[in-house]
Amino acid sequence: MKTLNRKQFDLPKYTTRALQFGEGNFLRGFLDWQIEKLNRTTNLDMGIAVVRPIDSDFPALLNAQDCLYTNIIRGLDENNQPVEETTIISSINTEIPLYQDYDAFLALAEDANIKFIFSNTTEAGIEFNAKDSFSDSPPSTFPAKLTQWLARRYLVLENNNLEGLYIIPCELIDYNGEKLKQVILQYIDLWRLDESFRVWVEQKITFCSTLVDRIVTGHPREELPSLEEKVGYHDQFMVTAEYFYLFVIQGPKDLIKDLKLEGQNLNIKIVEDIKPYKERKVAILNGAHTAMVPVAYMSGLNTVGEAMNCRLISQFVENLIDEEIIPVLSLPKDELSQFAHDVIKRFKNPYIKHQLTSISLNSMAKWKTRILPQLIANTEITGSAPKLMSLAFAAQILFYRGIRNDQAIPLNDQENWLLFFKQSWSDVDNGKLSLNELVEKICANENHWEFNLNALPLFTEQVTGFLQEMLHEGVASVLSKELGA
Repeated sequence: MKTLNRKQFDLPKYTTRALQFGEGNFLRGFLDWQIEKLNRTTNLDMGIAVVRPIDSDFPALLNAQDCLYTNIIRGLDENNQPVEETTIISSINTEIPLYQDYDAFLALAEDANIKFIFSNTTEAGIEFNAKDSFSDSPPSTFPAKLTQWLARRYLVLENNNLEGLYIIPCELIDYNGEKLKQVILQYIDLWRLDESFRVWVEQKITFCSTLVDRIVTGHPREELPSLEEKVGYHDQFMVTAEYFYLFVIQGPKDLIKDLKLEGQNLNIKIVEDIKPYKERKVAILNGAHTAMVPVAYMSGLNTVGEAMNCRLISQFVENLIDEEIIPVLSLPKDELSQFAHDVIKRFKNPYIKHQLTSISLNSMAKWKTRILPQLIANTEITGSAPKLMSLAFAAQILFYRGIRNDQAIPLNDQENWLLFFKQSWSDVDNGKLSLNELVEKICANENHWEFNLNALPLFTEQVTGFLQEMLHEGVASVLSKELGA
């Protein structure tokens, strides 16, 4: 079987117009796939120079396959039908191992064709280290390396009517573009770089904050032989991802023209503020995930797919989103409903085996950020705590009892919560604490919630009532009764 490379496949090569920090699965399954789509359907002509930002020679460089790789999209389409789409990505021109060839990385700064910089260096990547020096080759952090690159570009090209750049980070950090700009300016101050360079960075470079959303399942090791048999070639860089994706960029409308987005059927949104989209994702996608986990798991299910194939759990999730989450969010209802519809399809994706216990990590913190804002807003509107959120919270407390069908549950949360629940449930079992007192103690933890949840009308009473019923009848029975199913 032949190996994927440009000798075997006659594919277009594009002008290098983008620098990309990060060679990992996410950018290749998300960003580079979108650029490939635009290259094929418009005159974008955007080739990518990938920079490996870490000191590692594993896996091999993309150069081993002339920077070609296969992207396989799998999931449920708009008609709820299973879909599998295979694309050879040819938009990457080179991968530079930064720690082995820093000069090659800096040399790219002299290429006037480069107009875009993308990055995904993990949540810890955008940081400042006061020990970094301008003479380091390389310095320790991604922003320090980028500051050196920008300084080289300014030095070499400032007399060439130097145009600005778009810098579009994809790290999962709130307002990541603003954060990256702030850190770069810190390095300019630390290194006492020329004031005219600072002005250029502030005035000519557009830092765009983003919201990125796609589950990239990565390199399909276990399926690789069968997938290679299907495509007819070897590919050590093959990557798989879900059907759904969303790329929200907070930036000027000029991006629509510069990325050739006009008339393109891509889920890329250029907006003035990403905040409503972040709130939508956290509330609907993450909130529904977090609420579903204890309800489904304590009903005897183990994965998101199993849960969504259960009529009862599926109805619970849909009702929760439609009745208790969407009404308190700020985006237009049709946008929220479409996003919710997409979320349900993603949860039902037969190609993704998402363990409920893995989602349960740090559930108490997730409840605070993902569900509590909607719970409070809902209560303020209706005058009483929403029923399904109350039920889910009761199931969460039961989950932290640590037992399902006489088997221990692998609990994974902050130590203080684990100790609290262990002692509190022991006290309940020994008759030292009533269920109502247990719920009141949890709700009264203002150090965690920053608010006494007992003050929410009917919340404590509803949670206690659901918890009592769950202990006697089981979660599935209580849920069925509440849904009228």
